[in-house]
Formats: sequence, C-alpha cells, structure tokens
Amino acid sequence: MTVHPSLQNYADAWTHSIEAIAELVQPLVESEWNRPTPCIGWSVRDIVSHVIGMETEMLGDPRPIHSLPRDLYHVRSDFARYMEVQVDVRRHHTSPEMTSELEYILIRRARQLRNENRSPEHVIRAPLSAEQTLEAGYRDRAFDVWVHEQDLRAALGVPGNLDSAGALVARDVLLEALPEMVAKEAGAPASSAVVLDVTGPVEFLRTIRVDAEGRGTIDGAPSLGPAVTLTTDWETFVRLACGRVRPAEVADRVKTEGDAELAAAILDNFAVTPR
Repeated sequence: MTVHPSLQNYADAWTHSIEAIAELVQPLVESEWNRPTPCIGWSVRDIVSHVIGMETEMLGDPRPIHSLPRDLYHVRSDFARYMEVQVDVRRHHTSPEMTSELEYILIRRARQLRNENRSPEHVIRAPLSAEQTLEAGYRDRAFDVWVHEQDLRAALGVPGNLDSAGALVARDVLLEALPEMVAKEAGAPASSAVVLDVTGPVEFLRTIRVDAEGRGTIDGAPSLGPAVTLTTDWETFVRLACGRVRPAEVADRVKTEGDAELAAAILDNFAVTPR
C-alpha cells in the first residue's frame, strides 16, 4: 500500500531533505565531519547522528543504552539529554561508518513509507516516552530533517533548498508556535496585533492577534494598527525561530516598527523549537 494522502506531503518532504543530506555528506573527508554547525554543540557528525537516531526510532528500533558525559555544556534539559544519547553514542564513528548507516536507514525508512498502512491517527512513540499521532510524527520528521539539512549546508558552505517542500513544512510548523510565544512569553497586551512580514524564497505575511483574554491566534489578514511589525527574510526568520542565531547577530536583517519594548521581547523569545 502507499502512504495515506494526508501523510504524502510529509513523506515527500522528508525524502527530499534526507536524500539531500546523504548527498551532502557522502564526499566529506574525515576532518569535515568535525566542522561546527549552527546547532549549538553539534558538529556535522552530530547532526547526521541525530538524524540517524531519530529515524531508527521511527522504525521502532530500541534506543541505545548509553551514559552521557557530564561535561556537555549544551545539554541543559531532559529533552536535550534524550536527543543527545543518539548523538554521543556515534561521536567516534568514522566517515564510512556514518555514511553506511545513513544509507541503510534511508533504505529501511523508504521501505517503511512504501508499505505504510496505518491511519494518520494511529498513536506512535514520541521522545521522552510521550505519544503522538502518526501524522504528527511524519510532520516532525519532515520539519527536523529540513532544518538540519540547512544546518549542514551552513556548516559546509553549500546553500540550497530554501524553497523545497521541507521549507514549506517548516514554515507551517514555526508559524503555529508563534501565537503562544507572542501572547505568553513576549507578553503582548490583550487586544493587540503583531504583523510578521517575511520576504525571500518562502514569502508570507501573517498577523498574530491577542484577544481580550490574552490568547494568541494567527491568520493571513493584515492589521490596520499593529502594535509591532517585524520584517525580515525567510532565512533569517528560520535561523531566529530555530534558535540558530541571537537577535543581536542579525539586527541588520530585521526591521521593527511600533512598540520597541514589545518588539525586543518578541525577538528575545523568537526561538520556538525545543532546546
């Protein structure tokens, strides 16, 4: 059987991004696997290890039994510790070992996708012993591999795929997280609006509205009197929302209008991915 129609877009996006990752790392010499990436604390090898590890979990493989070193400065939460195990267990793997395992995972996951007959609502395992629907799992993997493809491209100096199917999945995932950030973390006042204007390969304008009860929503209709308007390019938006850069590092690429204090609070809380 083929993938359910509501899963197909995520499966296609995942396939495109992970094949791009495999193509990027295949010719690397050993030293290039140690290059730092925008993902704090992770090298090229670590990024690929993470991708391999998470795909093995989608396949239902058992997690490695492994104790983490105590000196990993970037590991500051239970979520980070969970993710780090699949990374640290591969830190001494050679280039051939890495590319071979990635190729094997690609083959196994492609076969899983071709034979997928579970419904999108089927419940599967998620990180930290949580549960999620199969559709959420597919979406998470499409998002994750595209973001890490961009991490690898930045580290290796090979830009590309900023407008791929994975980019559109990333757009939707990141925009979905912004209303709560604006309303709760940034503390936008009740009955206010924040406009986000993004240009570039993935272009959009969205308005985040905070209602009288302080709840945030998002839509594509413009606001006549927003409290704040943020204008930036797609790549900078992704880097900020995924916590790859701090606002001060890209201040020249973000234009703010309106309430300066609220704009600063929004930018300070713009990283919405788990850390």
